[in-house]
Amino acid sequence: MSTAFWKALYTSGHDAGFVRKQTDGWLLTGTAVYLNESKPVAVRYGLDLAADWSTRRGFIDGMIGTEAVEHRIERDERGWRLDGEPQHGLEDARDLDFGFTPATNHPQLKRMALQIGQSARITVAWFDLGCTTLSPLPQIYHRVSEDAYAYDSPQGPYQATLLVADNGFVRDYPELWQMELHGE
Repeated sequence: MSTAFWKALYTSGHDAGFVRKQTDGWLLTGTAVYLNESKPVAVRYGLDLAADWSTRRGFIDGMIGTEAVEHRIERDERGWRLDGEPQHGLEDARDLDFGFTPATNHPQLKRMALQIGQSARITVAWFDLGCTTLSPLPQIYHRVSEDAYAYDSPQGPYQATLLVADNGFVRDYPELWQMELHGE
């Protein structure tokens, strides 16, 4: 099992993520607790991943202030669904990226398996708390060293050099998250 514990840099908060091997793939789970617009947020999240690290399904359960939040996301041969509703414009997306945690970059990096000097342009199914649909989010990764990726999300817009720990989790997500502890 791989673990990570991050401190939020843009607000008060923390996130803990875990990846473990399953019979037919991987399971990424975690818990994020932070302040969002003066409201406490506490959510559990997870991704069920295929052997190639692509997303099969995801979930979010928790609270935003006094409001309960629960979402189920699935991807199969028919496409993506959020809480049972079909989502459009995501035909090429193989990855689910949650906007409130750095943990969901881990499967993308593992799946792409870029060598130093290689780049990849992908589109992920992006979801953040408070959203009502999945959105296509283009992302560009360029591996610049053993532990660093130049990252560009032009739609965001957000550009930074992401530093990655030896277990595959992002350890430095400039201005957003910084890893405080990790383990293999």
